[in-house]
Amino acid sequence: MRMAVINGLCLAAAVAAVIGALVSGQDWLFAIFGVALAAGFAAQIWFIAAFRRAKEGV
Repeated sequence: MRMAVINGLCLAAAVAAVIGALVSGQDWLFAIFGVALAAGFAAQIWFIAAFRRAKEGV
């Protein structure tokens, strides 16, 4: 559940950054898009690593 919430927030931030960059012409917002994208991937990796660790204990 936590991973879904984190990915949803990252998605919302990424979409808002791209829309803001295209509408206002502020190129620095693409950096926010990149950070949100990287955070989403990091959340996925964190989830897979935690799932793997939990499975080792069984």
